[in-house]
Amino acid sequence: QVQVVESGGGLVQPGGSLRLSCAASGSIVGIYAMDWYRQASGKQRELVASVTIHGTREYGDSVKGRFTISGDGANNTMFMQMNKLEPEDTAVYYCHVRSYDSTYWGQGTQVTVSS
Repeated sequence: QVQVVESGGGLVQPGGSLRLSCAASGSIVGIYAMDWYRQASGKQRELVASVTIHGTREYGDSVKGRFTISGDGANNTMFMQMNKLEPEDTAVYYCHVRSYDSTYWGQGTQVTVSS
């Protein structure tokens, strides 16, 4: 059985920072990339950032220069440092794991940016 668990969400003021974590465990064969998606209320889920096992990183335009994604392939974990948070960053953040046999989603962690 596969588990994907996110943590690190919470309430933060505009301009603040949060660090999200994602841990994948269980019978996962050959993880080659991990992603962060987010979904704001009433909006479609969007890709925020991705990291591959080769270290290639990609970011959505709205978070470039503010968010930094990193991965630990040996432990099947992923992190995202989010700085200079804006109210528009408020959403549920989901971890997405891509492996050679399937893809997996976590349950999400809420990030709220508000004064």
